[in-house]
This record gives sequence, structure tokens and C-alpha cells, in this order.
Amino acid sequence: MLRPRITPCLLIQNGGLVKTQKFADPKYVGDPINAVKIFNEKEVDELIVLDIDASTLGQEPNYALIRSLANECRMPLCYGGGVKNIEQLERIIQLGVEKVAISSAAIADPDFIAQAAKRVGSQSVVVVLDIKKTGLLRRYEVFTQNGGASSGLSPIDFVEKMESLGAGEIVINSIDQDGLMQGYDLGLIEAIRKQTSLPITALGGAGSLADIQGLIEKFGIIGAAAGSLFVFKGKYRAVLINYPSRGDKDALVRVGMGRS
Repeated sequence: MLRPRITPCLLIQNGGLVKTQKFADPKYVGDPINAVKIFNEKEVDELIVLDIDASTLGQEPNYALIRSLANECRMPLCYGGGVKNIEQLERIIQLGVEKVAISSAAIADPDFIAQAAKRVGSQSVVVVLDIKKTGLLRRYEVFTQNGGASSGLSPIDFVEKMESLGAGEIVINSIDQDGLMQGYDLGLIEAIRKQTSLPITALGGAGSLADIQGLIEKFGIIGAAAGSLFVFKGKYRAVLINYPSRGDKDALVRVGMGRS
């Protein structure tokens, strides 16, 4: 049975754990393997790990790191970064990763999603859309290259296409809200939710458990992902890997189950 999921998202650069704001100024905050060990102890629902440079720099996925992460994780793992072809995707799955996140490759060649779904199953194919508002009318557009290049695509239209091609999940990543800890872009999430029946995970902006509660209360069964919330603590943003207690998490999940 589907239920709301509360998911830490770790950003990787040069093998280290970093955090950004609006996709800029990555700051090193620790070792990703150590973070995974702590998240294991806290019994997180699942984990998203994104290499933020691999696709931009044209690099291969970091298979050694992926193997280490998969071996350490005791929760479902979604990994993204540098995936451009089926061979890379299959190799990542063979290393023990449950889901592969695809972003720029889906935009460059949407049929790649259909091929991926056919080879590894839709349940393992996650499309990540990096989205921000542009122009005087503040329209939403899908971006690539760490938010540096607009695809010119409407996320609403693109989500429909991804669903028709066999994607199994959509991650809505708000560039405008990234790292600010000021709340999710609920308007963006609602617009996309109306256009697809696929599972959705929202990322970008969560600054408190109240933000996660508001997201789940509004949308019911949805993935609530966060980066800064789970690696920083307090107004001075001290680095501290954290996650809701079992009681707090169960209370948030019950809100979503009742909503749906």
C-alpha cells in the first residue's frame, strides 16, 4: 500500500557531501557514507543521492561510490548523476540501487525513458525535473546543467510525456526554493499533481517538519524530500545529520493516509 514518504536528499560533488542554495555555491558538509550510516540508524524511508556535476561535466557515474552507498544503505536508494545510456543505468541497478534518477538525458532524448522502463521496469525509473520561474510572467520552465540552461520546456507538458513513456516516478526539484528552508513551492507541486497519476516527490525548500506536514496535509500520499533540513540544525545551520523520530514520522504519515 502506498504511503507518504519522508526522504533525505544528499548532493554529491567530487565524492563529498555538499549543500547548495538555488543550485549555486556548493558548500562541503561531510562524507556521504557517514551520513548514510546515521540515516540507517534513524530508519529513514528511502534515500536520494544526486551527483550534481556528473552530467554537467560529461562524467561517467561514480560506480565506486555508488557501490559503497548501495552496500551501506539499509533503505531503498535512488541514485542520479551522469546517466546517459542504458548500459550505465543497468550497471547502477546491478550494484544494488533500487531506482535511477534521470534528468538531462530525459530532456535530450525522451525515448530514453521508454527504453529504460522496458529494460529495468518503470518502478526503477525516476525522472527529476529541475524547475524555476522565468521571465516577466514568471512561468515555470525545466532547466538542465545545474540550473544553468533552460530547456524551454513546460514542466506540466513534460511530465505528461514522461508518464506516457513509462516513467515510474517524478521528482519536482524547485531551483527557486533550493536550500532556502522557506517552504515548498506548493503551487508548482499542485499544478503537476493535477496532470499526472505518477508518484511524486517534492524537493526544495523544506525548513521544518511543519513544512513537511503542510505538504502531506495538502497532497496526501506524496514523497516529501529535503536536503538542508536533514543535514543542518538551528539558525546557524550547524551540520548535524537528523531525521524525524519514529513517533513524529508516524504522525506525519497518518495525516497523509487520512487525506488520501
